[in-house]
Amino acid sequence: MTQTVPTQQNDPFSSVRIKAFRNLLAGRIFFILALRMMTTVVGWWIYNLTNDPLAIGLIGLSEVIPAISLALYAGHFIDISEKRRLLLTGVMLYCIAATILTMLSSRYTAAHLSNHWIAICVYMTIFCTGIIRAFTGPVFNVMLASIVPKSALQNATTWNQGGWLSGSVSGHAIGGFLIAGIGISGTLTVIACLLALSFIILFPLKKQPPLAERGEKRTLESVKEGLNFVFKTKELLGALSLDMFAVLFGGAVAMVPVYARDILKVGPEGFGFLNGAADIGAICSVVLLTISPMRRKQGTKLLFAVAGFGTCIIIFAVSQLYWLSFAALLLSGMLDGISVVVRGTITQLKTPDHMRGRVLSVNSMFINSSNELGQFESGLAARLLGVVPSVVFGGIMTWMVVGVTWFKAPSLRKMEY
Repeated sequence: MTQTVPTQQNDPFSSVRIKAFRNLLAGRIFFILALRMMTTVVGWWIYNLTNDPLAIGLIGLSEVIPAISLALYAGHFIDISEKRRLLLTGVMLYCIAATILTMLSSRYTAAHLSNHWIAICVYMTIFCTGIIRAFTGPVFNVMLASIVPKSALQNATTWNQGGWLSGSVSGHAIGGFLIAGIGISGTLTVIACLLALSFIILFPLKKQPPLAERGEKRTLESVKEGLNFVFKTKELLGALSLDMFAVLFGGAVAMVPVYARDILKVGPEGFGFLNGAADIGAICSVVLLTISPMRRKQGTKLLFAVAGFGTCIIIFAVSQLYWLSFAALLLSGMLDGISVVVRGTITQLKTPDHMRGRVLSVNSMFINSSNELGQFESGLAARLLGVVPSVVFGGIMTWMVVGVTWFKAPSLRKMEY
């Protein structure tokens, strides 16, 4: 046993040799690819329908309200459910949502509905995807721990984050090119096809029976157990809180459509590259960390990475040069990739199998809060302060979050795994 673990830890392909994990990884890549393309096209679409930065923020708010509201119950439901069926159902419902958006973007709809009502219908559809996301998002990570042995879990987590980032960067960049090439409606059609492909790849996975029995605990007691575990595990709570507040205030991605069209004036092609820059950087970090994992002082490195992330956001905010804006977002993504890997590794290593659904749903709440509420915060701040000052404010707030965490969460700062 003592000889096997180091061998697997030093083998960067240890988890990829498992066929079921390859299926899960590939299915997730296409799933995230489609979702990121959807985020890209909807952001560009809504801004062109309304010419209002706040309207972009309302997209995030539309999705995060149901996602957060249902997250705790979703975690309990995941733990008592068969995971494969739940995952496939979620992917198929996303495919239906993409089809509805395609119909809303058609010429027929444009001829019969005003831009105002089309935007409202888009928000309603995104609200429904928030419901689906509450159940579907955590299932990928729950199934990961069931498929991969614990000795290869850190390696699998890094690959899993790499797959997520690969789909994300490709989705952002390809989305921008497709908008320019085949329009919004054609891009949404491609998204629906990618979701169908994800369903096909995931279908061969074996059933994953529940590890928590139905009726074993009341729903409220089950939910409280998951929350209590997160709040008692200081390293996990610290990493999640740091990530949430840093991205909540420092996320500049929501304002990229405004920068691309009105400040840098680069059109949908440049928008696609800018939208994908952070993810390109993040995937570079994940690849490097897969080959050469961090061995010591992960907590300290995490805090320095998030502080650097805030610096990059400020540079992006004030830049009026396309190459400098791209470079700032690229470096911010590389630093954010460190946070993604550390947080994901802590979550997988610290969570007992029978609580994974609940704990990963709490994790999903933090992520949804940071990304979607951050999108709303960016739109609201842009309305109140102006676009550039709002992004500068976000970078400064990220520095403050790191400073507070450094002194208030010493267990995270000293953490090693």
